[in-house]
Amino acid sequence: MNIKITGVGSYIPEVKVANTDFDKHVFLNDDGSPFVQTNEITIGKFKGITGIEERRYAEPSQCSSDLAFFAAQKAIKNANIDPETLDYIILAHNFGDVQPNTIQTDTVPSLATRVKHKLQIQNPKCVAFDILFGCPGWIEGVLQANAFIKSGMAKRCLVIGAETLSRVVDPHDRDSMIYSDGAGASVIEASDDDSGLLSYENATYALDEAHFLYFGCSFNKNLDPNIRYIKMYGRKIYEFALSRVPQAMKECLDKSGIAIEDVKKILIHQANEKMDEAIVNRFYKLYDKKMPEGIMPMTITNLGNSSVATIPTLFDLLINGKIEKQQIHKGDVLIFASVGAGMNVNAFVYRY
Repeated sequence: MNIKITGVGSYIPEVKVANTDFDKHVFLNDDGSPFVQTNEITIGKFKGITGIEERRYAEPSQCSSDLAFFAAQKAIKNANIDPETLDYIILAHNFGDVQPNTIQTDTVPSLATRVKHKLQIQNPKCVAFDILFGCPGWIEGVLQANAFIKSGMAKRCLVIGAETLSRVVDPHDRDSMIYSDGAGASVIEASDDDSGLLSYENATYALDEAHFLYFGCSFNKNLDPNIRYIKMYGRKIYEFALSRVPQAMKECLDKSGIAIEDVKKILIHQANEKMDEAIVNRFYKLYDKKMPEGIMPMTITNLGNSSVATIPTLFDLLINGKIEKQQIHKGDVLIFASVGAGMNVNAFVYRY
């Protein structure tokens, strides 16, 4: 028995925020000192490194659980199933529901429970819970669904990744330009054919790397020190990702028995265009191969980094032919891979 994704859906918020919208921001260094360079230069360098030109933000009336619900509805419709037949709802996020202009996150009840409520599922045997696993949360949710189904605990699961990172960014930190909002969802079911999940790899590196991403004070020392924002050590994360992710992908692919030449697409967390390219390039170098053109579909240019939502959203858009010059066909082998807070790394090989 195998597991496969039988339905997909995503929700991309309507509010577009272009790089030029950051022109008036007062960017500061971590010690509170002002940048020497102009915002125009800062934004230009940012675009060159990350590839991001614009990102999407949720409407003020929306929270992460709302975005998750919208994506879940689409995935359920796409799978053509009765939501009452779901055994698990697994929702990956990082910060819960954060209302605009507040300093608290809300995770009671869990976001998965909120989605179940919004879906009006009556079945109490449909168990809803959240996972906190950084940006690789959706992949980890798929791996949990795999374990539930293969153990006989479930036949059908709904796995969602949703986040509103725009609510937890420091406006004085240039890294705030990276983050965005969104949600992606997938219905996971048992499969008796040769499609679906073939192998996986996951790990947590916490000895020295646990706090590469963290919650910290604003770079503006005049602001309330009790209000925290998402922060990261970008260079350390970059070096960590290049060291660990390609190797995890290789171990995962080797475990599947699939040849590197048979991999058609790599769906990697949309964190940073240059970093993602470097990861995939290094992955191919492990096989003494050159990275094929078009192997890595990207959405980061227009959607930014929506954390756990990036990969399921990317998969949804790819399947539905909404990524320019990208398509997949029945039987294609894909690699899904991610890295993020924790520091967590995971990957799985999948036959479409």
